[in-house]
Amino acid sequence: MADSFDLNAFLPYQLAAASARVSRMFADHYRAEFGIGIAEWRVLAHLAQSGTVSVREICAQVDMDKPRVSRAAARLEAAGYLTKAANAGDRRLVDLTLTPGGRDLLCRILPMAHRFQAEMITRLGEDAPGLRRALTRLISEE
Repeated sequence: MADSFDLNAFLPYQLAAASARVSRMFADHYRAEFGIGIAEWRVLAHLAQSGTVSVREICAQVDMDKPRVSRAAARLEAAGYLTKAANAGDRRLVDLTLTPGGRDLLCRILPMAHRFQAEMITRLGEDAPGLRRALTRLISEE
């Protein structure tokens, strides 16, 4: 039975491998120019969309574990891109907020993100709309 299993054709493996590869490809761009990694990018992007949120909320939304989000937040805070504060409703939670410097950094990264996305869509060609619909369906069915 195991000899008939093809990992490379297994959809969960293909999705994970594609996700990791595309994330690394994009990270190569912003790491070279802005000195941040994948975790920092995801925290910045989530904060830009959501405003002040807790580390727990970011973990759930960007699918990263708490230590990784916390380390990314600490690096971003040290660089002056976000601030941390105790959550008013639950002192166990830490709220993160972008600083003006963090918003400026994101404004400089976003054109790069748009160009990268356009490159990926071009590479996918006529398959892009179907893939995007399928991914949206998978992501929204939890």
